[in-house]
Amino acid sequence: MIHYHGLPITPQTAAVSAINGGHAFISYRHRDQLGIAAEVCQSFAIDNGAFSAWRSGNPITDWSGFYEWAEMCMRFPSCDFAVIPDVIEGTESDNDDLLSEWPLPRHFGAPVWHMHESLERLERLVNEWPRICLGSSGEFSVVGNENWWSRINDAMVIICDDRQRPKCKLHGLRMLNPKVVSRLPLASADSTNIGRNIGIDVHWKKGHYLPPTKEARAMVMRSRIESVNSPSVWTPIEMTMVVKMQEVLVLPEWLK
Repeated sequence: MIHYHGLPITPQTAAVSAINGGHAFISYRHRDQLGIAAEVCQSFAIDNGAFSAWRSGNPITDWSGFYEWAEMCMRFPSCDFAVIPDVIEGTESDNDDLLSEWPLPRHFGAPVWHMHESLERLERLVNEWPRICLGSSGEFSVVGNENWWSRINDAMVIICDDRQRPKCKLHGLRMLNPKVVSRLPLASADSTNIGRNIGIDVHWKKGHYLPPTKEARAMVMRSRIESVNSPSVWTPIEMTMVVKMQEVLVLPEWLK
C-alpha cells in the first residue's frame, strides 16, 4: 500500500525528509508545498480541503478554483488521484450532486463515503468508481474504537467480493495508524501525524538517543509509520478482538 504523508510540514527541510522518495498528500487549503512534492516524491495525491475549511467556519461552496488546481495537478506524472469535493455534515444528496459536477476523468477522482452514510450509497460508489475514500464521521469519527470497527465490519461486507478482496481501491482518510493499516486491505492511506508532531518537544523528551532535529524526527516517524503494510484481503474480526487489541497494543501518542 501507499503511505501518504500530509503536507504542509515545516521547515521545508523536514518536509523533504518526510516525503523524499515517498508519497505526499496535499490539501487544496494548504498547497504551498506542491512544488516540493512534485520534485522529490514518488507520487502524491490531492485533497479538496473541505474538512479544514469547515472547521475554520468557512465551508467551501464554490469549487471552481479546486477544479482548476486539480486539473493542473493531474498533468504531473507523479499525481495519483484527487479526493472529490464533499459536504461536511451534508446529506447524501448533497454529496451525490458534487459527484455529478466532477469535471475531470473518473479514474482521477475518488469520492468519499462518510461512515455515517448508508450502506446503499457505499454499494453504489464501490460499483461505479475505481477508487473510493473511507471517511470517519458522525458516530464513527474516532478511528479505531469499537464502534468504528463494527461499522467497518458492516462496510466490508459490501466492499469485498466472495474471496474478501476489495472490489475497488480503498483509500483510508486519517488511517495511517498501524492498528488500522495492519487490518484493512487498503490501497493507500494518509495522515498528518508527522506535520503535527515533529515540533511538539514533549513527545521527544524520553530516551537516550533523541533525534536532534526536526528533519531527524520526520525520518524516525516516517520509518515507524511505513513499517506496517496492509493485507491483500479482509479478515472479519470479532469485537472482543478489537477490545483486546486496544488493551494490548500501546502506541506512542504521535501514532494514534
